[in-house]
Amino acid sequence: MDLQNLVFGRLTWDSIPLHEPILVATFAAVVLGGVALLYLLSRYRLWGGLWNDWITSIDHKKIGIMYMILGIVMLLRGFADAIMMRIQQAIAFGDASGYLPPHHYDQIFTAHGVIMIFFVAMPLVTGLMNYLVPLQIGARDVAFPFLNNFSFWMTASGAALVMVSLFVGEFAKTGWLAYPPLSGLEYSPDVGVDYYIWALQIAGVGTLLSGINLVVTIVKMRAPGMTMMKMPVFTWTALCTNVLIIISFPVLTATLALLGMDRYLGTQFFTNDLGGNPMMYVNLIWIWGHPEVYILILPLFGVFSEVVSTYSRKRLFGYTSMVYATIVITVLSYLVWLHHFFTMGSGASVNSFFGITTMIISIPTGAKIFNWLFTMYRGRIRFELPMMWTIAFMITFVIGGMTGVLLAVPPADFVLHNSLFLIAHFHNVIIGGVLFGLFAGINYWFPKAFGYTLDTFWGKCSFWFWVVGFWVAFMPLYILGLMGITRRVSHFEDPSLQIWFQVAAVGAFLIALGIASFLIQLYVSYRDREALRDVSGDPWDGRTLEWATSSPPPSYNFAFTPRIHSGDAWWDMKQRGYQRPQDGFMAIHMPRNTGAGFILAALSTVCGFALVWRMWPLTALSFFGIVAYAIYHTFNYQRDFHIPAEEVSQVEAERTLQLANHV
Repeated sequence: MDLQNLVFGRLTWDSIPLHEPILVATFAAVVLGGVALLYLLSRYRLWGGLWNDWITSIDHKKIGIMYMILGIVMLLRGFADAIMMRIQQAIAFGDASGYLPPHHYDQIFTAHGVIMIFFVAMPLVTGLMNYLVPLQIGARDVAFPFLNNFSFWMTASGAALVMVSLFVGEFAKTGWLAYPPLSGLEYSPDVGVDYYIWALQIAGVGTLLSGINLVVTIVKMRAPGMTMMKMPVFTWTALCTNVLIIISFPVLTATLALLGMDRYLGTQFFTNDLGGNPMMYVNLIWIWGHPEVYILILPLFGVFSEVVSTYSRKRLFGYTSMVYATIVITVLSYLVWLHHFFTMGSGASVNSFFGITTMIISIPTGAKIFNWLFTMYRGRIRFELPMMWTIAFMITFVIGGMTGVLLAVPPADFVLHNSLFLIAHFHNVIIGGVLFGLFAGINYWFPKAFGYTLDTFWGKCSFWFWVVGFWVAFMPLYILGLMGITRRVSHFEDPSLQIWFQVAAVGAFLIALGIASFLIQLYVSYRDREALRDVSGDPWDGRTLEWATSSPPPSYNFAFTPRIHSGDAWWDMKQRGYQRPQDGFMAIHMPRNTGAGFILAALSTVCGFALVWRMWPLTALSFFGIVAYAIYHTFNYQRDFHIPAEEVSQVEAERTLQLANHV
């Protein structure tokens, strides 16, 4: 028995929730889907290509696409949690307890928040930056290609650990920020918080390394002539985003490490005993958490800048003010974290300072809105899908911003903080800003990544279902919040409230149709890709440098390093009568693919799982495996491979033909 405890720790057959029919059915569906996927991969002999071309790839473009795929897959899981909550709240009134037990509901709303922030929004945003930044600055790849592969697989490893918690053990029941003392051993003795800690620690390593990689890439690898004030706005927002990542994510790592020590070693950092203080945790988690909001939204501000300029057929209004507004937001994002806990007794002076700084940060954000509006003013606007998403963002985000300024007033926040009003505000900003921006970016750059456009009909279906569904789902929550209805509640006694939750549930189903339409759009576009082939490879007025490449770009991006003369690099090239060279090609050196990132991340997943269940021999074995393999990979010299000059010239000739009508 002692040997069994040593080897398996707390893991027993009772840890598998066979008594939960929802989880059993989900597990069965996942197993069947996995078996079907394995069959298809084997049937069509895709294993080799999957390993060689994707899993081991260090090409920033393929890694960016894999980030996007991870985000879309996790969106399905995170939204499934959301719609389960909406159904529960719509039917759980009076004597009707609903279909979710309270402990299961608490896990669902915790998992929903964690997945949507860490494993949907972050991978999608990181995927866009990974794909576009090197293309926009004229670089062949990111500064550290292997590190890029490793970062992605560490993020996927954290997502895998969250998914495992669905079927082995349980997830945290603490809310997505896991405040002590609820997340301490006394109130959460199960493994849920441990899953939370190690999933975020592993994914956080990937995010931090990705941030370092992209900052170095932008600072050190810009094409000749591209000064900082000639960088595209999207690259500027990516730079500020990754600076925020580098500064804030170590805080999250340290905070979760301290919480882990409280749980594993019996320290008292975040308790009221022996000198600890739960408020220290709240400060630390929000010193990371509020910059995280801007880590998500800033790159999408860059997306909107690119889209508005292209589909208004005008140069972006106020480029310099856009850049400075982005920098001001980056700095101010560190001076507003305490507005997340005005109600916790910090005092009138402290609350006043953070209330004022919160209002001030709305000024550079408002300046961006006016810049986009002035770009559209007297422009020849084309209401294509990216522009439709952008206009929907501007309307939705402005309303979300106004409710944010309202919550920045401490007396108002005292009334509304623990209500559904705050939930509506947060989703107003994140869905209206981040998700709408991601859909705009996906529709805008999809032809660049794959060489064919996305189907317009299903794209517009997705747009209208999302926009209408959002307002139907969250306006009732504003009303309920003003009525004083608290958040995080799974059952209500007052039957007069039920209609509002039922309307919100209808909105959630409309959003589900929007997600389904998006998936159908991807399928139909792939099926009809020849008919949707983007013959131009780029919009005629695409101004940034990535449009100077073919669609999709080759592995090396640029055969010749471009020389930049203007902030609108591609526009400037075309005005100068840009001609591609016909000779003088040289062999290009590119780093080889490697499976080391995948293997290290897989070992990290095993180590995290072992730590969750206190399986100490497996923990030690996997940890030393990580160290040993990292050392082996460091000294296992990976030689570059050569792309012959003849192959480069042939590809460039094809690219010249592809772009001939647009130069």
